[in-house]
Amino acid sequence: MSSTGPDRPTLPSDDRPDPRTGGPARAGRVSGWTVVGVLVAVAVAGPLLALPASFVRPQRPFGDLASALLPGALGTSVLLALGVGLGTLLIGGGLAVLVSFYDFPGRRWLDWALVLPLAMPAYVLVFVLLGQYGLTSPLQSNLFGAGLRLPWLQGLFGAIIVLTLVLYPYVYVLGRSAFLGQSRQGLETARSLGRAYGQAVRVVALPLARPALAAGAALAVMEALADFGAVDLLGVGSLTTAIYRVWEGAFDQQAGLQLATVLVALALLLVAVERLLRGRARYEQSLAGGDAVVPRRLRGVTALTATLAPCLLLTIAFGLPVVQLVAWSIETTLTGSLAADLGAAARRSLVLSVAAATITVVTATVVTYGQRVRASRAGTIAARAATVGYVVPGTVVAVAVYVPLAWADQRLGDVVAGLFGTDPGLILTGTALGLVLAYVVRYHALAYFAMETRMGRISPSLDDAARALGADRARVLADVHLPLLWPGALTAALLVVVEVMKELPATALLRPLGGETLAVLVWVSTSDARFDEAALPALLIVAVSLLPVIALIRLTRRGGWTSARL
Repeated sequence: MSSTGPDRPTLPSDDRPDPRTGGPARAGRVSGWTVVGVLVAVAVAGPLLALPASFVRPQRPFGDLASALLPGALGTSVLLALGVGLGTLLIGGGLAVLVSFYDFPGRRWLDWALVLPLAMPAYVLVFVLLGQYGLTSPLQSNLFGAGLRLPWLQGLFGAIIVLTLVLYPYVYVLGRSAFLGQSRQGLETARSLGRAYGQAVRVVALPLARPALAAGAALAVMEALADFGAVDLLGVGSLTTAIYRVWEGAFDQQAGLQLATVLVALALLLVAVERLLRGRARYEQSLAGGDAVVPRRLRGVTALTATLAPCLLLTIAFGLPVVQLVAWSIETTLTGSLAADLGAAARRSLVLSVAAATITVVTATVVTYGQRVRASRAGTIAARAATVGYVVPGTVVAVAVYVPLAWADQRLGDVVAGLFGTDPGLILTGTALGLVLAYVVRYHALAYFAMETRMGRISPSLDDAARALGADRARVLADVHLPLLWPGALTAALLVVVEVMKELPATALLRPLGGETLAVLVWVSTSDARFDEAALPALLIVAVSLLPVIALIRLTRRGGWTSARL
């Protein structure tokens, strides 16, 4: 748009089109929005550079302790990833097929209820199962008095089972969405060629949903590799527990950074394998009205089995644990044996969560708005780089954040000592500031993607109209975009709050002395087998975690994910 006369409003010079390209103007100077985006990326992703830097001019090639722990921890993590990936594919994919292509009693409510285990942190499920089925539980000592015992959960096999139970919804949700996007014409064509209904589902529907199922399994595997609380309680020597051991137990920071680098490399390798297996598969279908798959009605024993099997799974993964948590919470409340600092831990968790959510939403808003008004390659690269922290386990983020904070603390101490002759002590490391920075590094991506999606739904014509009326960029953001962005901002803040409430490894490593949160309180109490004291904080975490799950169900229902309308 260009100036055409005195009677028409004129856009500021930076909005005028480039006469050579016809697109937005590209001034020779670097935009202030690009500079802000790069600064955010440096603050959010910069600490992660400490990981590969640990191999540059190290004090020793590879720490002796790290060398001793690496083979076993790496092998265990690989087996854990393979087991959880296979388990979530079988359970989540199988349930998605069952609910999408078959009709049976209870199908409609199971459609959304099968997502509920996503609200159960793995370490909470572990300590409930240990309390219910441990060696001293009535089920083990009395019910099977004839010498029979339930399978013991400790070890790698138990960790695979527990993590599969809480992570299969990733595969279920994505697989269910992919199946709902398919037309019934493919199944009918396979049937006309003589295929049975089940065979038609296997040879037509499953291959079309393969990218979605693989993406769900990849998310589950990434979560399994990042898990610390569950594997630690079950005595599994994975890479995350090895990092914690050398960092907190042996105080070997270099070895911790090197092991963390190996863990990140393993995570990136698994992502590359998932992309390779997915290949160039791209399946798109335009689903017209009446083309949706009509689930086949099951009858008799088959229908009963289709109802009872998912119900049994939900009972084990969510129902019984919640009932047990409620019972323990009531018991501890009545006996007055609640953890002494429960209230302080709850307030601390809330304050940290809100602080991290506020910062991530603000940074995500600035970055996405900057990309909207002054798009540039540098700004796009910086925005993507700032999201890397989400694929990095919390343990790794903690050890990576510690290095620059410790360096900054030392420099600040030197400056203050030189000016005032006194030691200010630690300002960043071991304080809430360092902890919030770790949360921002880890969860900035959640806020960014939520805000980016919402920003993309605002028509550019609104910007043009406001600018033509003389509003500057700041006023356009304040008066036009922010009122339209608040649903996305609320969603982003809610996601970050819940994730920070559940977050354990980074909190355990970076928390101030005596600064326990609800997650740390659960972990400390369960480590000492005080399951009753851990119940109420764990129940609070589960209750808060239900909020995004309910939001997910409501959003997916609007998008036609559930079968309620079929």
